[in-house]
Amino acid sequence: MLKIFNDLTQRKEEFIPLEENMVKMYVCGPTVYDDCHIGHARSFIVFDVIRRYLEFKGFKVIYITNFTDIDDKMIKRANEEKTTIFNLAEKYINSYFEDCDKLNIKRATEYPRATELIDEMIKINEILIKKKNAYISEGNVYFNISSFPNYAKLSNVNLEETRSSENDIKKKNPHDFALWKAKKNDEPSWSSPWGQGRPGWHIECSAMSQKYLGDTIDIHGGGRDLIFPHHENEIAQSEAYTGKQFVRYWIHNGFVTINKEKMSKSLGNFFTIKDVIKKYKPETIRYFLISSHYRNPIDYSEENLIQADRTYRRFNNTIILIKQLIDSKMKIQKDSDQFKHLLKITKDKFIEAMDDDFNTPKALSELSELIKYINKLESQEEVPSLLELKQAQSLLNEIGDVLGILPNDTISDELLNNLIELTVEIRNELREIKRFELSDKIRDKLKELGIQLTDSKTSTSWKFI
Repeated sequence: MLKIFNDLTQRKEEFIPLEENMVKMYVCGPTVYDDCHIGHARSFIVFDVIRRYLEFKGFKVIYITNFTDIDDKMIKRANEEKTTIFNLAEKYINSYFEDCDKLNIKRATEYPRATELIDEMIKINEILIKKKNAYISEGNVYFNISSFPNYAKLSNVNLEETRSSENDIKKKNPHDFALWKAKKNDEPSWSSPWGQGRPGWHIECSAMSQKYLGDTIDIHGGGRDLIFPHHENEIAQSEAYTGKQFVRYWIHNGFVTINKEKMSKSLGNFFTIKDVIKKYKPETIRYFLISSHYRNPIDYSEENLIQADRTYRRFNNTIILIKQLIDSKMKIQKDSDQFKHLLKITKDKFIEAMDDDFNTPKALSELSELIKYINKLESQEEVPSLLELKQAQSLLNEIGDVLGILPNDTISDELLNNLIELTVEIRNELREIKRFELSDKIRDKLKELGIQLTDSKTSTSWKFI
């Protein structure tokens, strides 16, 4: 039974979607004014794993993530680069997809852009005004939070102790938030019943989720920094508009920190995904970012990434070793009840961990016994049966797919493996004719390239180091 920690109720709850075998999921996407950093990557990967696990459980997932392509940051950067917000958005949306493809993040069902749904936002605002949940002030439209008694039910913030970032004499209440902003000089604008202007940030997500997922959605995700005011405001305007519950399960991921301080562009303490991928394999980055529970912060450091790289390589080398054992003609294959039991226990414990609020660090730890057992087979003459080895291969591939840590470039990965196998075969032929100097040179050169050969009496195995 899958249980999810629901930030709305502050407890773990059994996950029961609104429609049987169907999950409607919305995750706040990036504001596309710059390259994404590792803090963004964590959110992308966390919800990618959640989506993958739901699909593993048999659910059809409708997954929507948006692009914020109109807001203050977009306007400021477009002016700096002397371009339009549309050209700027196109540039960084392409950059986003490059990053996501390298990180093996599955494509969403839809990627709506805020500027594509201006009419829908205007319609929502008109109805909120009609219902007295919103009011017009000097060409702006504001949501009246006093009209929504359950305001702050997600964040539980005390508004009297919280300063508004939009303190404005045009508002009735300092915490009222903008649904529509009147046009300013040199800003993009659209026509509306209240004059030229542009949408507020919060209404954008409500309009996009409503269009693609309907009035009530199963899961809404994002970083913890979005709980207040963004997600709080989404709830208020959406539920006031439809009269229905907006989201059933709220999920928020913890921050990536550097020296225990949140990584962010505003603080200048960030590394872009592109920078980190130059140094580490994308699978290593994924492994690192799921090595801590998604609700907890994770500290970015070279030491932590090196450890993640080491652990990931052990996982990947185990998959390579299983293939070598399956293909080996030199090992004695025999049914093993112990191995069968270990496979069953590993899968059961993996599912148990993931069913417990997507506990990826525990899920990864449950693989350790199986990986240890398989690696011991390398030096043994007797190994489990062909069927059991293929079951182990299937299990590790299945788990690797759920976590998204299988090598991303399957074609080049397979080609590399075949080239290494060919090199090992040629080296073994050299050893048979006692050309040891040349065979040792091949072994040493491969080690310099990060491939370690291990000779036994009957065969040679290899792994990445």
